[in-house]
Amino acid sequence: MNLSSKTNTPNMLPAKVKMRMTAIFIAVLGFYLFSSYKTDASFLELISGLGNMPLLLEEFFPPNLSLFSKIWPSLAETIQMAIIATTIAAMLCVPLSLLAANNIVTNKYLYNTVRFLLNLLRTIPDMVLAIVFVSLFGLGVLPGILALIVFSLGILAKLISETIESIDTNPLDAMRASGANSVQMISFSVVPQVLPQFSSFVLYVFEINIRASVVLGLVGAGGIGQVLNNQLSIRAYPNAMGIIIIIFILVIIIEFISNKIREAII
Repeated sequence: MNLSSKTNTPNMLPAKVKMRMTAIFIAVLGFYLFSSYKTDASFLELISGLGNMPLLLEEFFPPNLSLFSKIWPSLAETIQMAIIATTIAAMLCVPLSLLAANNIVTNKYLYNTVRFLLNLLRTIPDMVLAIVFVSLFGLGVLPGILALIVFSLGILAKLISETIESIDTNPLDAMRASGANSVQMISFSVVPQVLPQFSSFVLYVFEINIRASVVLGLVGAGGIGQVLNNQLSIRAYPNAMGIIIIIFILVIIIEFISNKIREAII
């Protein structure tokens, strides 16, 4: 018996799908060209500006790495700012996350109010928060910590609330049907399911706060960023480059440790 050989032909996209993808591509390209025109953004200017890079590198290199011992107190201050802000934001986000989860809160008015407040917190940039708190409390670490707390709270509460909304509700419904109160349901049904993700998100926000605290220091909110801003203002570019490299190494080390902790938790 002769078996006829069958050739496998690749699946072709339907004509409607092709037209839809083409239309989306043209629309995105149109928005890009329109935005580039309105903002006067040009790749030619970018290419022409790259010619100044050798002159800039000559001013920043070789970096001065010998000032590590002098900037270590400010560097430690930056780490402490991130630790304090992340810890306080993690504690504050717990009740807010529960109130912003629609499978925990049945009162729609309360749910929508908390959601609105969290959305409002996330719309305020951390730099604006730092400027506001610096104007209220003056230069130093306190404005930076307060700005990082508000900034972290908006991120953490959103991530945790969405995690709570995606949990398995069967244990929650069973405990509710058996007469358990709210504290018992949260403690024995919600917390065990959310705790690994909660720990991972807190570590992630801590990494963000390390970087953000450096930027906030540029507006006088303390930490290594303030030292970096001082070196840039007096045009001590080798010192500034040395600080940037030290910050880069610090961020890499913290990221590595944080990833190892997350792997162990999850």
